[in-house]
Amino acid sequence: MSLKDRLQEDVKTAMRAKAADQLTTLRLITAAIKQKEVDERVSLDDAQVLSVIEKMVKQRKDSIAQFQAGGRQDLVDKESAELALLQSYLPAQLSEEEIHAEVRAAVDTLLAAGEVVSPALMGKVMAQLKPRLAGRADMGVVSRLIKEAITSR
Repeated sequence: MSLKDRLQEDVKTAMRAKAADQLTTLRLITAAIKQKEVDERVSLDDAQVLSVIEKMVKQRKDSIAQFQAGGRQDLVDKESAELALLQSYLPAQLSEEEIHAEVRAAVDTLLAAGEVVSPALMGKVMAQLKPRLAGRADMGVVSRLIKEAITSR
């Protein structure tokens, strides 16, 4: 079952259960997917659907930080609930140690291939890791770990 099909089934289940908050979030997800499909005139596959959900997760995290700074606990709670539901559709996240191991392996591979330690190396490492870690790791953390790995050389 594709991710879009799973989302549609979950919408139906939430409607039957009269879970209004969950239904609202699921409808936001499906609306974002439909919007991207209309904008790009394509049918999204699971990887593209995951990227839409990842973008929504990032937005929720940013909103939570802003609402906490503004002292709006009611909105923090709402966004946190949406965040939890969104994250349930993402694959299991890698731990920082697992990401660090992937980064080290990629840096070692590129250095063994004759690359020079330079700022351009970071882009090459990121290009190599992004397809493998998409949806499974926060790319901000990956970027930070790449910088640390390169500067320690």
